[in-house]
Amino acid sequence: MSELKNDRYLKALLRQPVDRTPVWIMRQAGRYLPEYREVRKEAGDFMTLCSTPELACEVTLQPLRRFDLDAAILFSDILTIPDAMGLGLYFSEGEGPKFTRTIDSASDVNNLAIPDPADKLSYVTDAVSLIRKELNGSVPLIGFAGSPWTLATYMVEGGSSKTFSKVKALLFEDPASAHTLMSKLADSVALYLNAQIEAGAQAVMVFDSWGGALTTPHYKAFSLAYMQQIVDQLIREKDGQKIPVVLFTKGGGMWLPEIADTGCDGVGLDWSVDINIARQQIGDRAALQGNMDPAIMATNPEVIRQEVSRILADYGHGSGHVFNLGHGITPNIKPDNVAALVDAVHEFSAQYHI
Repeated sequence: MSELKNDRYLKALLRQPVDRTPVWIMRQAGRYLPEYREVRKEAGDFMTLCSTPELACEVTLQPLRRFDLDAAILFSDILTIPDAMGLGLYFSEGEGPKFTRTIDSASDVNNLAIPDPADKLSYVTDAVSLIRKELNGSVPLIGFAGSPWTLATYMVEGGSSKTFSKVKALLFEDPASAHTLMSKLADSVALYLNAQIEAGAQAVMVFDSWGGALTTPHYKAFSLAYMQQIVDQLIREKDGQKIPVVLFTKGGGMWLPEIADTGCDGVGLDWSVDINIARQQIGDRAALQGNMDPAIMATNPEVIRQEVSRILADYGHGSGHVFNLGHGITPNIKPDNVAALVDAVHEFSAQYHI
């Protein structure tokens, strides 16, 4: 890791000693930053922003110019894979992502082709290469993808859902097709993440945003099993450096030991989890990432500092903790509050690494 000026994020994920707890923020490149809103306006629409490497690079770097963050995360969207499968991703103002085509039958599942990242997703790998070059070894770059289950929810429902009634019906009524869909998505995600690693990503993360909506048997069969399929296929070392992988299931607090059993390097925690209990459950099998409630970011610097202090104390001494929010930062947050969070993590955490 000699080429990196700041490698504490990678070291923490590998549970190696660090001088202080690293911090980055889910959705750290986003609408809470006025400079992001300017570039988003210039792009014209969200997909153009994602699919233009120079613009994706610019917004990836923006938070790092403002805050003393320990990692950059690729600016992209979790739904790039279904889009590359031909489902036609678009974004409606105020309504979130939608698809022009949905998966409605077993034949739809069987007809899905696994996209070649070099063909359909080259704009992402081009962005990764450009970002890595522009970072110039300042901090590591995180690549990411959505989990098979989470991607499937959008592909079957046609967009966001509160009940997941269509995709859950698929699991109950046609489990064979559901397994085929998840397996194709797992292979697609593994190819995609490996392409990001080859392009320069130094760690990767799988976002299982909707795993918490499942029953325990369905979570294990249709979400966790396919994240395992991804982990088993990933490049875990490149140019002599380990490439850590983090799995994050929002609402997955009851399955943390099983998530750690996949052999991932880090387990993401949402804000409903007690980080001390999580550490006891997982032990030294994986690092932990999390887990401040994003709602606290709308308060004030003093409240934020108190909560940072509490979470660090709850985790306790030693490496293996990457500080983060328990989910993405929301658009209404003042940038000064983000600075307060980042500075507090670095200030208060040094005592736990002596």
